[in-house]
Amino acid sequence: MTMIVFTGPTLPPDEVRRECDAVCLPPVSQGDVYRAAQRRPRAIGIIDGYFRGAPSVWHKEILYALSQSIPVFGSASMGALRAAELHGFGMRGVGRIFEAYRNGELEDDDEVAVIHGPPETGFVAISEALVNIRATLAKAQAEQILTPGSRDILEAFAKSLFFHQRDWPSLLEAGLARGVGRSEIEALGIWLSGGRVDQKREDAIAMLRAMRATHDRPTPTPPFRFEWTHFWDELVARDAADPSRIGDAASADDEPILDELRLSGAEAFKAIKVRALLRLIGEARSVRAGQVTGSEALQAALSRLRSELGLFSRAKLDAWLTRNGLDETSLEKLLRGRMHVDKMMEARGASLAAAMLDELRLTGAYEALAVRARDKRLALKELSNKGLTIRPSGADALLARLWFIESRLRRSPDEDVGAIAQELGFRDLAHFDEVLREEQIYSKLQFPHPG
Repeated sequence: MTMIVFTGPTLPPDEVRRECDAVCLPPVSQGDVYRAAQRRPRAIGIIDGYFRGAPSVWHKEILYALSQSIPVFGSASMGALRAAELHGFGMRGVGRIFEAYRNGELEDDDEVAVIHGPPETGFVAISEALVNIRATLAKAQAEQILTPGSRDILEAFAKSLFFHQRDWPSLLEAGLARGVGRSEIEALGIWLSGGRVDQKREDAIAMLRAMRATHDRPTPTPPFRFEWTHFWDELVARDAADPSRIGDAASADDEPILDELRLSGAEAFKAIKVRALLRLIGEARSVRAGQVTGSEALQAALSRLRSELGLFSRAKLDAWLTRNGLDETSLEKLLRGRMHVDKMMEARGASLAAAMLDELRLTGAYEALAVRARDKRLALKELSNKGLTIRPSGADALLARLWFIESRLRRSPDEDVGAIAQELGFRDLAHFDEVLREEQIYSKLQFPHPG
């Protein structure tokens, strides 16, 4: 799984991708981080975001991503603001702008706000951010282009402007009108071509390098429990009901893979879609319940996966991870999702069994299974009346297990039989052995060996 970075006027996507392997999305707004978390990225980075014209990214959705063990980084603009507000909850802020907000040196969001062009222009910045003006004026003073008094005049005037009015020509013109010497203004104008500081850009690049350097490290457990609230329910429901959001979770590289699945037929597509939906529901319920998955349970889930896919050596596992665009962190997230579904199914018990029967009726499979079950019951009863022992003995049970696991499941007989029985929904091993013995006998009645 790759990383996701929300960027816009601060740093174009091509520069982002030069620093790290990331999917670049437009400036972040409300709901975007929640949707990004559904992709299970290695990390989420927030650079730019909307301050006006669209609802701003919600703190709650960043907390949600953190609760899912997805590292969230912030810098430069909206990212620096949210990181300063949420660094105590595990969001990772990077850069001088973040530090200034965190330390209370900066407070207003207009310090980083700019007006920018539409998406087709690459969100090109039309105004200058106040944090860039402050950093540039400080450098000009340090290099004796400006006196401290002139710097203060220019900085105060820049602060007094509405953010979309801030640019260097306006600032230089206002400086003359407010008493800054013409020689200083002219010297500053010449110096700006090479001396201007783009603090937002510098901080954004620092964040990308931090993401690249830390994405393979274990993600610490978040120091909080995510609380599922009425307002969060509304955001999730609103996102699910919005047709414009369909397909958000599939990148341009992933969509052809789904196309191949669609070409394999409606049944195959629907089966994967239903299982994916179960995963989303299971994960949502686990977050709401505050469930924590222990390391032993994760290790057991990994062992099960390796057995199912034949990944018995480390080399085979690593090669499989590469082919599937995964690393150890994203694999752990996938396993947690599967375990959430398993827990949800276990909790449903008998009601789930009744629902499964209804689903069989809807798919048309119920009648054939019911007929086979009835025929098997009658055939075994007849054999029992003739004195044949149906209940499995120790040796019979072992042979039935080997026959079923190898011939029917096409799996290794070395797998944990108890885990297989639980996976298939049997009450316990005794139930498993009884059903297998009956099936083995019935199969021989249907297809007797010659001679």
